[in-house]
Amino acid sequence: MSGNKLSQQLEERFGDQLKVSGRGATVLCAEIAVEHWLEVARVLRDEEEFSFEQLTDLCGVDYLGYGQDEWETRDATTEGFSRGVDALGPGRFRWKELPEAQHVENRFAVVVHLISIRHNRRLRLKTFAGDEGMPIVPSLVDIWNSANWYEREAFDLLGIVFEGHPDLRRILTDYGFTGHPFRKDFPLIGNVTVRYDEAQRRVVYEPVEIEPRVLVPRVIRDDSRYKTDDIDLAAGQAEEGAG
Repeated sequence: MSGNKLSQQLEERFGDQLKVSGRGATVLCAEIAVEHWLEVARVLRDEEEFSFEQLTDLCGVDYLGYGQDEWETRDATTEGFSRGVDALGPGRFRWKELPEAQHVENRFAVVVHLISIRHNRRLRLKTFAGDEGMPIVPSLVDIWNSANWYEREAFDLLGIVFEGHPDLRRILTDYGFTGHPFRKDFPLIGNVTVRYDEAQRRVVYEPVEIEPRVLVPRVIRDDSRYKTDDIDLAAGQAEEGAG
């Protein structure tokens, strides 16, 4: 079934409860207000015209700094390098002191991928948590049990709280880990260094010793190996020499 047909079904069934985008794309996307998240999800699973039996993926998204270019440059150097001019991207080490460190509306989102085996089609759902300070989204575990570990991962890495989850614990980071490492304002060097201390015979946590800096990617602006004129010239000279 085409994406246009599915988008028509969604709009007729849900009206203002969702907003459809991506018509003509491989996967249709429906943005749902967080207060309708569970209601719409249950209909998508249970009603025959949709029958999205499986949740194949769920993840969190942090839109802090969305659309900013970390590597916008003013001038190219003779060495062929570019550099981060202002280092204003989130995750840098003075982020909260910068003017950009302000409230971001709709900062945290949850994205879900669904599949209907019966109708052989896919759908992407997205909702935004209302509160940046404490992002809360209702859990989908009671509707699709496969959401369980995905929601724990999003909670661990981004700090999104899934209300109603049966066992919302960290799943990837260590015990006692502070912060959420996939948030854009989490320090790129981390907060602590972990090592095994031979004298104490245990793992110890120490302050990070890495010096914060902006890495410089190398950009090759002119490579003679790919100049067709030079290749043709060299080939001609070789033929003349052989003659």
